[in-house]
Amino acid sequence: MRTDSGHIIRLKNYKIADYQINHIDLHFQLDAQATIVRSVLEIERSKGVDIKTPLHLDGDELSLNWVKLDGEALEEESFKVSSQFLEIFSTPRKKRFTLETEVTINPESNTKLMGLYRSNGKYCTQCEAEGFRRITYFADRPDVLATYTTRIEGDRDDCPILLGNGNPVKKGKLSGNRHFAIWHDPHPKPSYLFALVAGDLGAIFERFKTASNRNVKLGIYVEKGKENQATYAMEALIRSMKWDEEVFGCEYDLDVFNIVAVSDFNMGAMENKGLNIFNDKFVLADPASATDMDYENIEGIIAHEYFHNWTGNRITCRDWFQLCLKEGLTVYRDQEFSADMRSRAVLRIEDVRKLRIHQFSEDSGPLAHAVRPETYREINNFYTATIYEKGAELVRMLATLLGPKTFKKGMNLYFKRHDGEATTIENFLKCFSQAGRINLDQFALWYSQAGTPSIIASSKYDVKSKKLTLELEQNLSPTPGQPRKKVMHIPFRIGLVGKGGVDLKATRITGCASEGDVFNLVKRKHKIVFHGITSRPVLSLNRNFSAPVNLELHQTNTELAFLTANDTDQFNQWQAFQTYAMKLLVNGAKALGRGKAPKSDSKFLDAALAVFADNTLPAAFKAQVLNLPGEGEISRRIGSGVDPDTVHKARNALMGDIGGRVIELWDVVWQETEITDDYQPNAEQTGKRALRNLLLDIGVMANHKRSELESNRQYSTAREMSDRFSALVRIVLRHKSRKTSDQAIQKFYDDFKDNPLVLDKWFSVQAMIPGTAGAKVVRRLMRHEKFTFKNPNRVRSVLASFAFGNPTGFNARSGEGYQLVIRAIETLDKINPQIAARLLTAFRTHGALEKVRRKAAIDVLKKLRENSKLSTDVSEILDLILDG
Repeated sequence: MRTDSGHIIRLKNYKIADYQINHIDLHFQLDAQATIVRSVLEIERSKGVDIKTPLHLDGDELSLNWVKLDGEALEEESFKVSSQFLEIFSTPRKKRFTLETEVTINPESNTKLMGLYRSNGKYCTQCEAEGFRRITYFADRPDVLATYTTRIEGDRDDCPILLGNGNPVKKGKLSGNRHFAIWHDPHPKPSYLFALVAGDLGAIFERFKTASNRNVKLGIYVEKGKENQATYAMEALIRSMKWDEEVFGCEYDLDVFNIVAVSDFNMGAMENKGLNIFNDKFVLADPASATDMDYENIEGIIAHEYFHNWTGNRITCRDWFQLCLKEGLTVYRDQEFSADMRSRAVLRIEDVRKLRIHQFSEDSGPLAHAVRPETYREINNFYTATIYEKGAELVRMLATLLGPKTFKKGMNLYFKRHDGEATTIENFLKCFSQAGRINLDQFALWYSQAGTPSIIASSKYDVKSKKLTLELEQNLSPTPGQPRKKVMHIPFRIGLVGKGGVDLKATRITGCASEGDVFNLVKRKHKIVFHGITSRPVLSLNRNFSAPVNLELHQTNTELAFLTANDTDQFNQWQAFQTYAMKLLVNGAKALGRGKAPKSDSKFLDAALAVFADNTLPAAFKAQVLNLPGEGEISRRIGSGVDPDTVHKARNALMGDIGGRVIELWDVVWQETEITDDYQPNAEQTGKRALRNLLLDIGVMANHKRSELESNRQYSTAREMSDRFSALVRIVLRHKSRKTSDQAIQKFYDDFKDNPLVLDKWFSVQAMIPGTAGAKVVRRLMRHEKFTFKNPNRVRSVLASFAFGNPTGFNARSGEGYQLVIRAIETLDKINPQIAARLLTAFRTHGALEKVRRKAAIDVLKKLRENSKLSTDVSEILDLILDG
């Protein structure tokens, strides 16, 4: 049996570092197998620390060559070195001193992609969360803030480009066909923000003039020959910089801002000060290779990493328990940016869909944890939807509670008070508490309590007294380690929709404090009375998803259809149709489980037809409304005893019903979504393409011949990737012709086999082929010459697509899907533990499955537990899933 790996880190045990490092000089002599790193640390003993306290520095897989203290070489008996640390037994009596070390590291063999590694012949770093210790010995924690000067030396042919943090200082030639570059970052930062890139790269450049008339040189570095694919990313960067100045008053603070795109990267991107490093899938785009969603992701992630300059870099987190302080806040900021760039209603729907699919599932299973957790064993496992997406919702709730003016006042106070600091959630909330003169102690429970609250709602209307009584009760179920919960402060938007879609206004409201349509739910139960309501309204609750909660409210199908057609809140207009659809999907899955066919609902189909026919609605919004809840959402709603096969069939059946009902509008919608202009990834064109492809999806599911023919034609003639890939997905996953599918797959491969990012799409669509064939297809893909465990994008395109995006294949009743993924995790864990651990989280919902599948999942998980050589990353997730 495996012994426990990794000790538990606890928030309550936080203490200030014994020694601060005020400045570090780094000297890199780059070599693929033997890079030499010399560091000079300017160290200061913290106030109150005993002079006899040893100096402890973190390290990981470093080969120490020598160590000097104040210029004097230390003998071996003066220090202790291991695979994880360097400890100097005795430091000088004076408060400040220097420590010099030289280490040798092997970038070529670094498959973990943490620290300094090689990616397609280029040197690259990733230091968040604890990668800097794989470069040199350091106090690798976010509250140790230092200025950095970095000298990089490399071969002029191998590394003509040498990039570092901050501003360029000097460059020159050296003997032996080598050269150097010196960079200096004047802003104190934690070690996780250090970055270095060296290689033979192409680039594009622009200039940006800040609000204070400073000229900033912008550069995006990519693989040579792909420079034209970085144009959209550069445009998004400029929009982001301008928006951040206008909306948050945040101006850029260095002379240069560089982005580098690399193909081997564990994350989406990294906000290193002045030198952002990106997974190339979030930089490279042109119409022939990138979909509309690719463009949208590029815009949002470019913005996210840039916005970190203030919310993450200038102000960072004191410890890793405060991770949501930088990530949740910055996700909120990038969501607001994207909403301003595109359609606010559509982007809000997309964000909530993402939250429900990923974070609500996390909150309802064994991996549930607070937005600010109390403990961890491996911090890499806490880069989760809870930290990011739920963290963003908490900031959004603050903005809802305070209103735009007071929220901006609180943000300004936060920037002013904590610039240059490593701070905490408490200090963040204190700024808003003071700005709004509001007690946020109860609201702070959102950061410490795991789980998704439920709001149980019921209402009664009295015609004689013209009163509507609304009863609301909040409930938060136990989660691992938190059996009892306290009552939360929930900002809850309420609308009362009358005839014709007009919002009814009460003459007086009692039972709950409110500001406009925002009600402050601070008790377990509230009885809210709306006086002066002249007719029975239809309830529109939690408008714009004002709080990340599950709403339990019985509404008739007639009421849901009415809200779909009339609610003035576009989010709830979408939500009403989704709620109606969910009722039918759950009932349909249950009927199929009993051997019966799902029942059709004419009122629902009429509502769908009305959405298609409504000329006042933008195409993008229509596409969102009519896009049914995903199979994961349906399973979560069913809750227990889930059979993924019946869920899959129920969803397909309802899609087919909608397709059959709207055939009468097929020609009209087809003409309305026609685009004659050249491709643009803007909101209008993106919306039209989304609606047209949805029309084809549901048409194919309804066995509509023209939809099938147009899908084939679209695949053959589309000049841009959005329509072409949509057609490929439809042909592979929905068409009944195996021959057509095989031909499309082969043609796509022949056209794009030399484009790694597009080839990832080719892998992913096949990995999502549903049913018992899924595992067989994935095994074949893993034997393909283009598959490798060493590239995270390729692993995600095959194994993550299968485990997270193919419920019937992964959850095959035979257990074959589970066995395949577990074997892959064991292989991957030896190469890249981070990616292996994230893949393992696909098992987090096994407890909701019917007993045969549940047992099959538990059996393979227990078998994995017998492996004595699992990484801390994987073992922590495994223990949480099995013991949570």
